[in-house]
Amino acid sequence: MKFTRDLFKRYLLAGLLVLTVGVTLVEGQNSVTTPEEQFGHQLGADYVLPNYSDLYEYWQKLAAESDRMSVQDIGYTEDGRPQIMAVITAPENRPHLERYKEISRSLAKAEGVTEEEAYKLAAEGKAVVWIDGGLHATEVLGSAQLMEMVYRLVSYDDSETMRILKDVIVLAVQVNPDGMELVSDWYMRESDPLKRSTSGIPVLYQKYAGHDNNRDFYMSALSETTNINRVLYREWFPQIVYNHHQTGPTGTIMFAPPFRDPPNHNLDPLIITGLDGVGAAMHARFVKEGKGGTTMRTGAGYSTWWNGGLRTTPYFKNMIGLLTETVGNPTPINIPFKPDRQISHGDLPLPVEPGVWHFRQSVEYSQTANWAVLDYASRNRDHLLSNIWRMGMNSIERGNRDNWTVLPFEVEKAQEELGENNLGGLEDYRRSLQSSDDRDPRGFIIPSSQGDFATATKFINTLIKNGVDVHRAGDGFEIGSRSYPSGSYVIKANQAFRPHVMDMFTPQQHPNDFAYPGGPPTPPYDNAGWTLAFQMGVEFDPIFVALDGPFERLEELQVIADGTLVGQGGEGY
Repeated sequence: MKFTRDLFKRYLLAGLLVLTVGVTLVEGQNSVTTPEEQFGHQLGADYVLPNYSDLYEYWQKLAAESDRMSVQDIGYTEDGRPQIMAVITAPENRPHLERYKEISRSLAKAEGVTEEEAYKLAAEGKAVVWIDGGLHATEVLGSAQLMEMVYRLVSYDDSETMRILKDVIVLAVQVNPDGMELVSDWYMRESDPLKRSTSGIPVLYQKYAGHDNNRDFYMSALSETTNINRVLYREWFPQIVYNHHQTGPTGTIMFAPPFRDPPNHNLDPLIITGLDGVGAAMHARFVKEGKGGTTMRTGAGYSTWWNGGLRTTPYFKNMIGLLTETVGNPTPINIPFKPDRQISHGDLPLPVEPGVWHFRQSVEYSQTANWAVLDYASRNRDHLLSNIWRMGMNSIERGNRDNWTVLPFEVEKAQEELGENNLGGLEDYRRSLQSSDDRDPRGFIIPSSQGDFATATKFINTLIKNGVDVHRAGDGFEIGSRSYPSGSYVIKANQAFRPHVMDMFTPQQHPNDFAYPGGPPTPPYDNAGWTLAFQMGVEFDPIFVALDGPFERLEELQVIADGTLVGQGGEGY
């Protein structure tokens, strides 16, 4: 069944009727429809995959049956399907969701919020945690575990779940509805379960980008990406963003944070320590439950260097981005015997025995990870909220003064200058790493007079979609000796999302990564450099003084002006 806008309207009308009846159901009973009752099997059962239409129908039913959950439409996919988000929290929190959303926004943006006010807001607010699944549609565990998590959150009454619901607002999102529909239908097309496979699908499982939909998050060209970015960076501002993926490193079950070096030089240190804290909670819970085979850091190649993915772009907005990579398929698989994965060490606390592995086991592992994250958010609610304010305020303060980002080539040069001793004093430090010529810009100006201002406006819209504060000059103005015309864009660095601003305008300097001097290089996990302003050919000026002028802040995406034909040519085509 093709899930389109017209079909969505029919479902919506039906859902409203169910919701009307459901009000009395919630008052009279605590039970909700189980996955077995809805689908005829457990989520994660061998040889079966529900599709997005099934997920959509089930979540609407759960929302009607439970006073812990609502379903929100966050936009349409490229194929015209509605993309929905389950918002789950304790019933007593639900009347105050807009207030909690505003607290989350105020702390994330930090502007105008004093330290005293920040701690008061942190005490009042709720931790906001985004958990998704299904971005890469052939990684089918993401959607199965997501449906299982939503069911458990609205049905479990144990003390831990009730505490989580009291302290946390969970945003659960299937992030590639079109792909889930395609891949699930492709898998289930075979009547013989033993012939079913998620591989070989003859079309892209995201209409335009396929697997590369996870490379779109700073460009935000796809409808689904734009929907997600709006929720993350313009509406809810979660403190934790958890992005489920597959598959785990050979001989293990799951990779989970923390990540290997290097971190991106623009990130706030609290991002790195935050990842360490959440990651430790995840691995500790797995070991406590006797679930072996979770690895971290050197267990795989993932790092915090690259910008552009669903879990990495949040780092540049001071949000803790989590990635897990987990084995599993509805067709049972084998965990191979890999001898070097059978001895415990710091990045693999508890090995796992090889053997046959069922999809349901992967769903259970994912719930352990989800509950570890949610338990951490509950126990550290005020710290998460105050820390995102602290990171935002750090960014504002760095943008308001002279600031230096220490880069690898500068350190290498300083080491050469110091010689064998490799030790110096404060004067050496300032001479090597705080030259006035190496200061970070306090902002950037994009003149409206450039030849391809339409592309510059497209670039500006990518920043706005990512929650960056952008200004436009209402009149001509001067900075130093240069004049700028009306309509020029101004991007100030004294804002909470400064890391993203710097990362889009300035070149990346990936460190030389060698295990030992003269040894082979360790390649970057993903792109080593990507400066979007360079890629799009945008003309801009870095500014090293305070940016003041006749500027207005832009709240909405900018209309791209029609191009004009300039000059005449007698040749060409």
